[in-house]
Amino acid sequence: MATEGAAPAGLRGRVASALRLDDARRGWRRLPALVRTLVPATLLLAVAALYPVYYESTLAELSVPVIRQFPSVSTAVIMLVFMMMAVGLNIVVGYAGLLDLGYVAFYAVGAYTAGWLASGHFQQVQVHIGSAGISPELRGIHINLWLVLLIAGTITAIAGILIGLPTLRLRGDYLAIVTLGFGEIIPQFVRNADSLGGFNLTAGTFGINPIDSPGFGEGLNEALGLPINFQQSFEKVNLFYWGALALLVITVFCSVRLRDSRLGRAWIAIREDETAAAAMGVPLMRTKTWAYAIGAFFGGIAGAYYASFKAGAFPSEFFFNISVFLLCMVILGGMGSVWGVVVAGAVLAYLNQEGLANIGSWLNRETPLDFEVSKYQFGIYGALIVLMMIFRPQGLIPESRRKREIQEGVHEGDTLYGERHA
Repeated sequence: MATEGAAPAGLRGRVASALRLDDARRGWRRLPALVRTLVPATLLLAVAALYPVYYESTLAELSVPVIRQFPSVSTAVIMLVFMMMAVGLNIVVGYAGLLDLGYVAFYAVGAYTAGWLASGHFQQVQVHIGSAGISPELRGIHINLWLVLLIAGTITAIAGILIGLPTLRLRGDYLAIVTLGFGEIIPQFVRNADSLGGFNLTAGTFGINPIDSPGFGEGLNEALGLPINFQQSFEKVNLFYWGALALLVITVFCSVRLRDSRLGRAWIAIREDETAAAAMGVPLMRTKTWAYAIGAFFGGIAGAYYASFKAGAFPSEFFFNISVFLLCMVILGGMGSVWGVVVAGAVLAYLNQEGLANIGSWLNRETPLDFEVSKYQFGIYGALIVLMMIFRPQGLIPESRRKREIQEGVHEGDTLYGERHA
């Protein structure tokens, strides 16, 4: 009899738990949308900001199955930079529907802008504007790197407009081919612009180095305790990490606000049906150019920050493969989905930096296989994209509008006029 009574009691307990969970869900949905967005975003940001702290104290010693270890703080900086570029490319591809295969050009322009304005490359002059932790006797142009980031973004946005004006009248494959051409032209230019009429603009294959580091100067250091210069600090990698995280947060915030703005709705209208958007009064060229300029702006900032982190801008880092790599992040995460692109950017950037090498060493140690996984990285990325297109074409975290489009699309049994066969 005790056993017979226990079963209903256990069942009643499970029902009560399910009801309480359902009540909690309904209560969560009744909260304002802003609160439902800010609470998880704040928690996620806090966890991300503390990553260098608990990595040094705990995660560095942990052994994780397959991937073996968590990404180092240095790798995390590169991951954040690529996530920022992926969010910028998502504005062009995901919002406006413009297939851009030359995004690496904006990355290169931003990096070389930092090289020109925050290094000793131009020994002919001696310009110092707010330089932090830099000796005033050093020759060259040394502008505070936080200001250089804004200048790099602005110059790259202008470059995006100049590239976009002659190309954005094209559509689809033609647009992709032309942007691919520009993506190949700019890296070749920086590789060979070490003698433009006898003037050394880019230092050729040697690149521009060293590039100044971000910092806050002696005044803010004495007043608020902020670091004078990142490179001169014992925690320079952590400082670069927090700086990259702040830039990513700003990029994500701007991207979300743009998506919900009038301009963002115009981009989505062009993506859905360019002819219908034009008929409804959307200025196609102006709207597309804005997408190119804003996407290029964030790509330029990311390139300049990455050049400062690496202390140099080198032409060997600006290949076409990077454009494809960033496009994979957008497709894998979900075109138009900011959070999906952030997650996919983190995953692919980690695999590219450490993940595949760690997985390869684990496979070689635990299985009879004997091959270097990192050699096949682009084949692996391609396989991931193929699998995503087959099993989850909307992406990891799809945008709600695009998810409905894919799920409620025309069925195989539909005829041309929407009538189903018997």
